[in-house]
This record gives sequence, structure tokens and C-alpha cells, in this order.
Amino acid sequence: MRQQVRPKKNLGQHFLTDLGIARRIADTVDACADIPVLEVGPGMGVLTQFLAKKPRELAAVEIDKESVEYLKTHPLPLSRGGELRIIEGDFLRMNLNEVFGGRQFVLTGNYPYDISSQIFFKMLDNRDLIPCCTGMIQHEVALRMAAKPGNKQYGILSVLMQAWYDVEYLFTVEPSVFNPPPKVQSAVIRLTRNNVTDLGCDEQLFRRVVKATFGQRRKMLRVSLRQLLPHPFPSPMRGGECMPPDDFFQLDMMTRRPEQLTIAEFVNLTNLVSEWI
Repeated sequence: MRQQVRPKKNLGQHFLTDLGIARRIADTVDACADIPVLEVGPGMGVLTQFLAKKPRELAAVEIDKESVEYLKTHPLPLSRGGELRIIEGDFLRMNLNEVFGGRQFVLTGNYPYDISSQIFFKMLDNRDLIPCCTGMIQHEVALRMAAKPGNKQYGILSVLMQAWYDVEYLFTVEPSVFNPPPKVQSAVIRLTRNNVTDLGCDEQLFRRVVKATFGQRRKMLRVSLRQLLPHPFPSPMRGGECMPPDDFFQLDMMTRRPEQLTIAEFVNLTNLVSEWI
């Protein structure tokens, strides 16, 4: 086994050592469109070597200089010819339009636990470039991403991701297949862009509403939403009739908690809030 790069705690590195698991993760991109693949955090290329066998254009972004040097001195040939393109840098700071000349691509990798949510939020901001995303993340995060309304795992990440992507929880990975072993289980997921092109509400306000309500997830919406609304409240006219704030907070929806709302209901709630801010 290649084991010449030292895992660095500050980078959240846990190197996958099981080649069977690496092959299974690489195969998750097969269900995605036949477009280029960008791997985040290849490390020593345990996953990369199987991605390289696919007839796709492949690039890898790596922030760890030691890993970059290792990959350069152990070049991986691609099935379609040439060698792996290595991008040294921070994925979170990259202009993703520049990676494949503005073309769409699949995002994959064994994502660092400490920045996995940030990676997915960047993906959301670039969703027109990334129709499919696969990879390995912390088990708990995977459960949150795939959770449905009414589930205790359902939260901010569930709503924001599922608004734009179909989320599949594929399989669980035990800590023993990593060096060093993490203290938690991991999971492999796949996200495929859905057909939504417009939420039907202000997207930035939608995010604010979702975050505000789940920030007080045990409280009814009529409590958690007050932080978003101005005080004193304005009195906009609705169909010739005035709707005072007290009536707004007495709507049936306001007695519910955020984990009970579907994405469509969050869209409706956002539109209601937009009338008062």
C-alpha cells in the first residue's frame, strides 16, 4: 500500500486504505452524466486510481503540498490518455468555471469532515455547473442530507440540498478502513440535480427562513420567525384588507415546527414572510 504521506489533523485527513471501498466510491460516478470529473482531496490517489480508469476527463484539487508532490512523483495515467491533472489549491476558494472551461462536471471525493458542509454549500452556489455529486462524508451529515420531513435528522442541510438535488444514501463505511481511523462512521452519497430551475420565491430569503426556523427547531414557527420580521410591523394591504401581524402569527402553519414542513411549504412560508420585510 502507498503510505508515504503523513495524515494531517489540521486538514482533517483520514486516508482510505480499503481498495474495495475505493472502487465502489469511484463507481458511483457511473450513474452520472458522461462529463468530466473533479475529485476533491485525492491524497495519495487511492480513489483517484479507480477514477482514472474511467473513460472521462479527470482533474483533482489538493491543498496539501505533500500530497501534491506524491501525486506528481507517482503519476496516474488516464484511460483516455494523458496523465491526471493536479490542481494545487483550496477547493473552497476556486473559481469552478475555470476548472473545465465552463463545462459541467461531476464532483466527487473522500471529503474532509470539517469542511464537508462548506463544500456542499459551494456546490449549491454552482449547481448549474455540477449536475451530479458523489463521495464519502461523515455518516451523520449524510443522514441529515437525505432525511425527510418528520425525521429528527431533517434540518437546514436537508432542505437546502433537496430543494435542488435528489439525495441518495448509498452505503455506510466503517472507521477501520481509514488511516487514521475517524471516531465516527462514514457514508457514501450521490446527489443528482433535480428539475427545479426556480424555487418560486426569493432564494436568499428562503435560506434565511430555513436557517432561522431550524435555529430554534423546538419552537413553533410563530416564535422562530419573529427575528426575521421588522418591529414595529408594517401594515401592507392584501386584497384591500389589512393583515395585522397578530393574524399572521395565527396562521395554521405558524403552530408547526420546522421539521414538519416540506420544501414546498418552506417556499410558501418564504413568500409569506417576504410580504412583511
